[in-house]
This record gives sequence, structure tokens and C-alpha cells, in this order.
Amino acid sequence: MVEIKKDGLEKALSKKSDEPQKMSKEQEIAFHQGALNTLVNERNEFFKIIQNVEGVMQAHIKRLEGLGVKIQVRKNE
Repeated sequence: MVEIKKDGLEKALSKKSDEPQKMSKEQEIAFHQGALNTLVNERNEFFKIIQNVEGVMQAHIKRLEGLGVKIQVRKNE
């Protein structure tokens, strides 16, 4: 997993100069709330994709077992 450097957030947001962008407290709160809402929605969509992939994999496994192929489950490498 990639480590996220939280203390570099202000610098990342102000790429034009070394000075952090000036925004009011309310603007900054809204910015971070919007970012979190977007990320939560992205995470939820990613979870749906994982569920769909798992369902298709299970269907293939079930069919292979029906054809007499023994399936071994491997742990994540």
C-alpha cells in the first residue's frame, strides 16, 4: 500500500509556488468535505466492481467443478 504524506497536502494543492494557496476556513472545509465525498463514492464503486468480479469468478469455479476440475484456493501472494 502506498503511504500518503498528509503534511504535504497544502504544497500539493499549490503547485504554482511554494506558498500555500490562501483560502478561507469555510472554503477549505468545503474543499476537504467535497474531496472526502468524492473518495467515498469512488470507494463504493470500487467495492461494487470487486463484488461483480467475485461473482463471475465463482460462476467459473462452479462450472469447472461441475466439469470435474478440482479447484485449489491460493492465498494472496
